[in-house]
Amino acid sequence: MTDPNLTNELVRELIREKRSEKRWKNIRFLIVFLLIAFIAIMSFSGNSIVSLSGPQDEKGYVAFIKLDGTIEPGGSFSAEQVLPELKDAFSDHDAKGVILDINSGGGTPVQASIIHDAIINFKQKYHKKVIVVGEDMLASGAYYIAVAGDKIYVNPNTITGSIGVIMKGFGFPDLIKKIGVERRVYTSGVNKDRLDPFLPQTPEDIEKIKTVITEVHNNFNEVVLQGRSGKLHADPKDLFTGDFWSGQTALKLGLVDGLGNLMDVLHDEFHVSKYKDYSGTQNLVKAFFSQFGTEMRSLFTESDVGVLEKV
Repeated sequence: MTDPNLTNELVRELIREKRSEKRWKNIRFLIVFLLIAFIAIMSFSGNSIVSLSGPQDEKGYVAFIKLDGTIEPGGSFSAEQVLPELKDAFSDHDAKGVILDINSGGGTPVQASIIHDAIINFKQKYHKKVIVVGEDMLASGAYYIAVAGDKIYVNPNTITGSIGVIMKGFGFPDLIKKIGVERRVYTSGVNKDRLDPFLPQTPEDIEKIKTVITEVHNNFNEVVLQGRSGKLHADPKDLFTGDFWSGQTALKLGLVDGLGNLMDVLHDEFHVSKYKDYSGTQNLVKAFFSQFGTEMRSLFTESDVGVLEKV
């Protein structure tokens, strides 16, 4: 008759061997995965020089940064992500200048202001010319950033301008009454619940909103007046209404300096055909190490499905 204790021990030993074998198999797979991922990231984030035209042995290039999407904290177009890229681009001593390729309809004024001010500071520190190229949209907060450049180029069809501030929301003061819901809000300040969508809007609310957005708008206007000093061809009162124009009209208004694309700017402003891309390197590295941490946690905390606790 077989000893039950011996049988249990043999089964447990077999399970331990299987677990060990599986774990080492996963470790080998993870090592290979990390090597491949690391090589791929280095290939994309190595700031390789791109040539749009001209001979391959041509000397000279420009530092390039692509800024795309909504300007907002935590996103790819945020001060947190963009400032390190700007520093790397400006500190490249071999680069003849910096090109910012922007495609954005705007975003938060704080993020736009931080990025704008950083460009101004880097220009003063590294003494590099900065040219902005607008793509489909160069509006609102994106234009706020653009005026930090020495010149702005756009496509004739680029949506340009929108120098203004907007706050949006909804109001539902009668909705909860209709559905029979009692809402309870407790505050320690009389204005803490201002702009609550379930409360009626008051004249004081409207006045407060106007005061705040007017202050932000005035700051925006001042930045544009400084950045486009002597270049505007229209009355600022007409330009600062929050309206937008095509790139072709923006040129006539003095909001931009010329019509052209990236290749035009490389040739006309810097007399080169190459650029070194500093875009998104921080995101790639962050994503790599984030994925690395996830894989490691998964590997060393995995539960062994089907393991027998009792035999």
